[in-house]
Amino acid sequence: MTEYSHGAGCACKLGPDELTSVMRGVRSHNASAHPRLLVGVATSDDAGVFSMGNGQALVQTVDIFTPVVDDPGDWGRIAAANALSDVYAMGGSPLTALQYLAWPRDKLDLDLAGEVVSGGMEIMERAGCTVVGGHSIDSPEPTYGFAVTGTVDSSSYVANSGARPGDALILTKPLGIGIITTAIKREKCPAHLAREAIATMTALNDVAGAALLANGASAATDVTGFGLLGHLREMCLASGTGAVVHLSDVPMLEGADHLLDLGMWAGGSQRNLESVRPFVRSTVDESGLKLLADAQTSGGLLVSLGPDDVDGYVREVSGAAVIGEITSGPGITVSP
Repeated sequence: MTEYSHGAGCACKLGPDELTSVMRGVRSHNASAHPRLLVGVATSDDAGVFSMGNGQALVQTVDIFTPVVDDPGDWGRIAAANALSDVYAMGGSPLTALQYLAWPRDKLDLDLAGEVVSGGMEIMERAGCTVVGGHSIDSPEPTYGFAVTGTVDSSSYVANSGARPGDALILTKPLGIGIITTAIKREKCPAHLAREAIATMTALNDVAGAALLANGASAATDVTGFGLLGHLREMCLASGTGAVVHLSDVPMLEGADHLLDLGMWAGGSQRNLESVRPFVRSTVDESGLKLLADAQTSGGLLVSLGPDDVDGYVREVSGAAVIGEITSGPGITVSP
């Protein structure tokens, strides 16, 4: 599947600087503003939050991407888990979804498309999310994903703009996915690393999302196409803070660093690093920064949490690790 894709998964997204340029026009229109819009485009958050006026709010997001692995069913499962993650990052519960499929019908058998859709439906069923419809087109490049609508209490959603100096930074999944999926695309990835990356990408962030509200998280975002540093920068800018990241505390998929040394590095990840570099002060080598800027697909949640609430969150969320802290800013400091 990946041979039909120009980029692997979320690495095919527009870069952070490119997206900022595009979004200037969106932010100038009245269509992006409403009295009941609680979270919109202004803070580059994971999803929009719109109050229904009855104490409940809708959480809405859309995520599509090109093949990230070669098995069509796995690609569908990853795409679904990735789309759901934006709702979980807001502390919401997924309710309904619309799926989108673009398919090169003259190049790839439609039976493969059926496997993609079946994989996506499997994950949506696991999440208790009802797929109510969708849309398909003929396209030279296969693309798949979902628009997901969830619900959240309008007074207790979690945005990326509430981080506070002194908060701990927690990451719930290991990094290295973009490096491994680049190796998969180039047919250079050991089978066991591919299996581990797929297991990571298909794991839902449902427990990590529910634990946000239970433990009083002040801010959260999911780590996807802009890499950890890119999404942390969005959190810091939205919150008016800075951050410190301790590289040695950041969980990594075993073997990703070796693949990076072999040149398994996506163009999307390079755009991430170039974009965030002016915002970062670092005492680590270039490889360390590349790991932190690696474009993730269906990555974990990055959570800002008061020190007294850290133990409770880490107990509830398997694999969660404290990787740094929020500061008064500005910028991000990366230490060994």
